Amino acid sequence: MKKKTKYTHSGNYVAEVEVDLITTENEWSPYLSLEEAKKLDNVREALNKNDLKKASEYGKVYKMEPVH
Repeated sequence: MKKKTKYTHSGNYVAEVEVDLITTENEWSPYLSLEEAKKLDNVREALNKNDLKKASEYGKVYKMEPVH
């Protein structure tokens, strides 16, 4: 397995989440396990609900602001 940082965002927030990628010799490689995909879904759902505490359990959460 290989570690990879994935970013998911909703509204003005983005979460930086570390996931494990499965590497094999087939054409679908590398890919996420179901558990890792659910982790990203849980983060996205927490961000959608503005539940920053829950989202931060999975990784760093940032607030995006427009650049003027």
